[in-house]
Amino acid sequence: MAASVRDVLLAPQLAPSQVDSLLRPFRFRDPVAADRNLQAIAEDPTARGLLADILEELLRCLADSPDPDAALNHLERFVKASGGTLALLSHLRANPRAIAILARTLGSSSFMAEILIRHPAWFYWLSEPEVLAHARTRDDIERDLDGALAGLQSEGRQRDLLRIARRRETLHIGVRDLLRRSTVPETGAALADLAGALIDRALQTSEAALRQDLGLGLPAAATEGTGSAASAGLVVLGMGKLGGGDLNFSSDVDLVYVYGSDHGPIARGATALARSEFFKALALRLTAALTETTAEGYVYRVDLRLRPEGRVGPLAQSLAACTQYYRGRGTTWERLALLKAFPVAGDAALGGRFLERVRPFVYGRPFGSDEVAEVRRIKREIDRKIAARDETHRNVKLGTGGIREIEFVAQALQARHGRRHPRLRERNTLGALAALQERGLLSTEERQTLGDAYVFLRDVENKLQMVADAQTHSLPESPDEVRLCALRLGYRDEPGLPAGERLLRDHRQHRQATHQVFEGVFEGARFAGDER
Repeated sequence: MAASVRDVLLAPQLAPSQVDSLLRPFRFRDPVAADRNLQAIAEDPTARGLLADILEELLRCLADSPDPDAALNHLERFVKASGGTLALLSHLRANPRAIAILARTLGSSSFMAEILIRHPAWFYWLSEPEVLAHARTRDDIERDLDGALAGLQSEGRQRDLLRIARRRETLHIGVRDLLRRSTVPETGAALADLAGALIDRALQTSEAALRQDLGLGLPAAATEGTGSAASAGLVVLGMGKLGGGDLNFSSDVDLVYVYGSDHGPIARGATALARSEFFKALALRLTAALTETTAEGYVYRVDLRLRPEGRVGPLAQSLAACTQYYRGRGTTWERLALLKAFPVAGDAALGGRFLERVRPFVYGRPFGSDEVAEVRRIKREIDRKIAARDETHRNVKLGTGGIREIEFVAQALQARHGRRHPRLRERNTLGALAALQERGLLSTEERQTLGDAYVFLRDVENKLQMVADAQTHSLPESPDEVRLCALRLGYRDEPGLPAGERLLRDHRQHRQATHQVFEGVFEGARFAGDER
């Protein structure tokens, strides 16, 4: 009788060579370690029988994951962490679809695997068909946050809840992305919605705690029932990919804090506390709520360097001070950065006024040869730094033909022509490329080239970052690691062309095509003469 893979669990005293022959076809690099993990999961006769029932499907799904060895190692830890081996194995036997979800997740991302190991019950939630079928909206997330925060009194516990919520929602977004239940733009939008919800609730809890510490009442908007405490007076502007609604898995969040005015009391009956001091304290508290690390992790890394005057500027500035700065001292790169500015938390009406105030700076000034030269200078400086790190051809964000070149093309043309054509004032890069094509500022071929490259490069960037929640933008140097990245992206080995080489080929083609468009736009006539 031919040997069955079930024999790994059910046949006594198999020889190592027999175990190897049964497990190696499932792409295990170390069949001995794989067998050890399987035996550890089959901790008693009942568990052994349940695991044997699903073993062939489990191994097939593991083999289809990018890294079967890592997946099975994570699975052994996940089963132990679940505290109910029989219940979990019974669930997998009754839900074969769940096996594929689990194997793909555990074999693609150590970060996602660690979330599941820390919160095994979340897997049952993910296994429900309707959960993975749909993206969760910002309203969905905020409604859940409000319900959970309502029962927590201490600021520390509220912050930890936000950290836990970030893990849970990131897991949902990540698994949908890995299973291709969402497109690359949909994944970026979901991550941006999550960030907006968490930042807004971090602002609310931070302001409430600060007011309590200072003995201040709620602001008028809250006491009159017309808004939350955090919505009265401070807006958090998202910049960069957050402002563009297209965040990465391990992005910093680029934020700018703006408050309405330096005049008037902080609250009814307030002591003589300057509004500037109050909002500076609130900005510090919010930043700490997002960045501080506890046993529950952190919410986001925060980058505040895009605020007026950068590192030397006040952490929070009034609307009037921001307006004065941009009117008199704003630079070309700040014009481009403000193209993506969007209120993500706090006082949305104030955010609208801010965007109105900065619009003349962004769109009302000429964008000609001097500004183009400044963009080229910035790009040369980026190139110099990337070359020093030997990442010119590996960095998908800043390297030659990378994401930054696509963004510079879109932003420079928007700044040049957005005054006369409001349709060009798109925060999202893909949306901007489409609008530029509609206006005739990019050809159909150029827009297709840049759009396809942008989606490809962002997909690669996400797969790099979701491995270990690390802010990396460069393809690895190791061929084995490149191959794993390719498998996460859905590449498969083909005769004569391994998955890793196919990824590198496609990356090279996208880079070359992007750089050709970049050079054509910036060295051509699109910034000469009258605006179109």
